[in-house]
Amino acid sequence: MFVISNLIISLAQILNIILTAVYWLILIRALVSWVNPDPYNTIVQFLYRTTEPILQPIRRFLPSMGLDLSPLIAFLGIIFLKSFLVQTLIDIGIRLK
Repeated sequence: MFVISNLIISLAQILNIILTAVYWLILIRALVSWVNPDPYNTIVQFLYRTTEPILQPIRRFLPSMGLDLSPLIAFLGIIFLKSFLVQTLIDIGIRLK
């Protein structure tokens, strides 16, 4: 049973790392958008390609107000997933030991 417990805890830690990386990518994209970046820059293209699949569905549900609040909603979603899903997986893994 300890093998399954360790597997669940490891998956929770990997999910935590992925969510943290996505959080930082969205934050960097939001900050870069304030300075009108070169759209042909490879770093800017990478940021847009990695964060657009997350932000675009959020934009569809938000009313168009001239201010893009999708990064804020994405941050709240990531914080929720880290505090609920990751912590729940860790607790399940600990209880299985």
